[in-house]
Amino acid sequence: MLLGRTDAGVHALGQVANFKTNSKISIDKIPHAINSKLPNSIVIKNAEEVDERFHARYNCTGKTYKYVIYNSNYPSALNRYREFYISQELDFDKMKKALKYFEGEHDFAGFKSSGGNAKKTTIRTIKKAVIEKATDGRITITLSRRWFFV
Repeated sequence: MLLGRTDAGVHALGQVANFKTNSKISIDKIPHAINSKLPNSIVIKNAEEVDERFHARYNCTGKTYKYVIYNSNYPSALNRYREFYISQELDFDKMKKALKYFEGEHDFAGFKSSGGNAKKTTIRTIKKAVIEKATDGRITITLSRRWFFV
């Protein structure tokens, strides 16, 4: 199986993978067949036939990262591992103004974990940076970038 990859330590939604098979299982039954063998933390939602030259990793054209901040008096028990909790009141307007500086080409070496993967460059181009505030205190920051293989 050839997988498109997430970054180390990142949870993925909408991850694409591909594999070749000679199975006689119909395409609509493939997700159920694979899910029966996977841990509960991984779920296949869809399967489709693609051109034999398709590669989930090398045909990737972009990635979108979502960061959720839960700005409330108390943390969430259910989402504690999926969002960053902070109790101090955040200035959303200042955050919105600052976010525009993420767009464009930047060196993200300061965000790389120690011992992280050995990419030749940490320069990335952020196409779009969006911040949204929900009524429940959650602030979502979405960064979309073009994908370059370096």
